[in-house]
Amino acid sequence: MCGRIAQYKGVAQYLERLDSATPILSGYDDVPLERYNVAPSTRVKVIHQLVNGLVVASVKWGWQPFWAKGKMPPPINARVEKVTQGKYFKQIWPHRALVGADGWFEWVKDPADPKRKQPFFIRLRSTQPMFMAAIGHFPEPEAELREDDGFVILTADSAGGMIDIHDRRPIVLSAEHAREWVDPDTSLERAEELALRHGLPSEAFEWFPVDKAVGNVRNEGPQLVLPIDKGPGF
Repeated sequence: MCGRIAQYKGVAQYLERLDSATPILSGYDDVPLERYNVAPSTRVKVIHQLVNGLVVASVKWGWQPFWAKGKMPPPINARVEKVTQGKYFKQIWPHRALVGADGWFEWVKDPADPKRKQPFFIRLRSTQPMFMAAIGHFPEPEAELREDDGFVILTADSAGGMIDIHDRRPIVLSAEHAREWVDPDTSLERAEELALRHGLPSEAFEWFPVDKAVGNVRNEGPQLVLPIDKGPGF
């Protein structure tokens, strides 16, 4: 986890769900994003906060420090258990953001044939927008894009029934904790506590098999997040 997400509502709906009293400085509109198959390395709408307000920006999904470039592809996720340790993510750990999303996808191996995989879509049982905890380098409002802009989504161990889908999952925060996560006044110690202890539990989510067409990043549309009857086996 997490290698593909869905972000199809309008930014206004994510911000309404966030319910923040902080002014919105830029990036705000109510046009549906209509991205049902968001892949790594593409630009994704994220919400971060400056001292004087919230900023919605399109930021590349994936980040790595300058000294790691060329050695491996930029990571798209970071394990919350390790993100505060070592030097890899040290530079961006203080810079927090939210990925407003409608769900994410995981692929489950067929027990009878590991070469066959069935995609599942995971969303909140409420079907409301969710807030994935992220860290990264984020552009200033109206500023030009920088080469080192990018973000990673924080992940934690799966728990409960979700482990049947994948052993890792994004850290999804309630609106209350999401507001605290992006607040510049939130200490690094408190941010670590939020990430480690306040992600929503597995019981908050539901998941179901979807069309294998989602495996091709060129495919788009609401049909990709509709449940299907997978039939016998996968």
